[in-house]
Formats: sequence, structure tokens, C-alpha cells
Amino acid sequence: MDPATIIGILLAFGALLAMMVMEGASLNSVLLAAPMILVFGATIAVGIASATIPDFLLAIKALPRAFIGTTQKPQLVIDQMVKIAEVARKDGLLALEQEADKIDDPFLKSALQGIADGTDAEELAVILEDKIATSERTAKSASKFYASMGGYAPTIGIIGTVVSLTHVLENLSNPEELGHMIAAAFVATLWGVLSANFLWLPIAGRLARLAELDTQRMTLAMEGVLAVQAGSQPRVLSERLSALLPPTAPGKAKQGKAASTSKPKLPKAA
Repeated sequence: MDPATIIGILLAFGALLAMMVMEGASLNSVLLAAPMILVFGATIAVGIASATIPDFLLAIKALPRAFIGTTQKPQLVIDQMVKIAEVARKDGLLALEQEADKIDDPFLKSALQGIADGTDAEELAVILEDKIATSERTAKSASKFYASMGGYAPTIGIIGTVVSLTHVLENLSNPEELGHMIAAAFVATLWGVLSANFLWLPIAGRLARLAELDTQRMTLAMEGVLAVQAGSQPRVLSERLSALLPPTAPGKAKQGKAASTSKPKLPKAA
């Protein structure tokens, strides 16, 4: 579990709370039910309206991953592929079927099963690339849904403020209540901007980053599987896969100059 999103959101709300305390503002002045219902309810509603029901259900399903989701470190994938290469050189490609039964990753499991079944290298590469592309599109769909909500929320907050100010103008005969009513009117704008920048956009960014890391992981696994099928030596395989990683990749071990001089194809960032 990577708690970055949880920590970041809590710190953001903590900073807001600290500012309110230092300014002497009351928490009850911003926790108003009416503007919160409008901002959150209407934002979700127009988010659904801009997408499809399957997109909405996919986004809901992906929401927990934004807070507690993680991905396997690249170096662990490389180490795993090196062990698989050693098994293949020692016991043959058919032994990979037994190795596949020990692996929890569905993508790598299906790739090893394809080798054991004797799938042609080019055909296996096409299948694996299609699976990577499908996974990436699915993850981007969920990220795009929350990003769209982040775009709608501030405008919806402004709509709430305009509606509230209209009500204020209807009650100019009560000047003693105008200050409170005007302050309450701007709460909708506050929640619109706050929800966009404290919730929806961070969630969208987190899902996009996890999708990028998953694509990187699956790309490493695909290159490793194809190299194992081609009979690559474990040491050469390790250097080749390490060369696919950027220097700042999490968990990357320090490697010497890679044996392969071909320019690797890196996955595009989400």
C-alpha cells in the first residue's frame, strides 16, 4: 500500500483547517449542507452525463485503488524474469507451465502459458501488446472521469453562489442578515474549488500514475517473456530490462552498462 494520496489529502485539509483557526473562522461557517449537496451531487451528476454508465461504474470500482492501490516495483519484475529465464535454460520452455501456476500476476501467467503452449513469438507479442493497451485504456477511462469532475466542480460552485446571491438580493430589506447571507453564498464556490483541487484532480492524477506504472511493469514482463522465448541468457536479460527503466524508477538497482545497444521502447506516460 502506498499512502501518498491519503497523506496528501489529509495534509491539504489540515492546512485549510489551520488557516481557519489562525483567522478565527468558524468551521460551521463552511460546513453548510445546501452548497455541499449542490456541489458534490451536481458534480457527480454531470460527470455521469459526460460519460457512460459503464464509465461511471468503472470509476467507482477504481476509486479504492486511488487511495490504497500500489504496483510491483520494476526491479522485482526484473528479478522474477531472471529466475524464469534460469528455469527455461535449465529445464526447457515447457517447464514454464509449472512456473505459471506459481505466479499471481494474470498478465505474466498468461504470457508464460503462451510460451508453454508453443505460441509463435510474433503472435505472442501482438497478444501481449493488445492486453497492455486494453489495460491502459481502462485505467485512463477512470482517471479521465475524475479529471472531468475536477473541471466541473468549480463552475458548479459558482452556479451555487449565483443562486445564493439572487436570494440575498431578494432580502435587501433585512440589512442585519445580509452579511451572514453573503458569506454563506460564497461557500458554494469554496466547496467547488476545494473539491476539485483537494479530491477529484488528485484522484485522477493518482489513477493516471498507477496506470503508467502498471504499463511499465507489463512492458517489462512482455520484453522479458519474449527474450526468454528467444533463449536470452539471464544476465543479459537482466541488463536489457534494466536499460528499459529510467534512472529514477522506484526500486531500480544500480546496473553497469547494458549489453544491449538497441534503443528500448518506453511506455508513454498516462
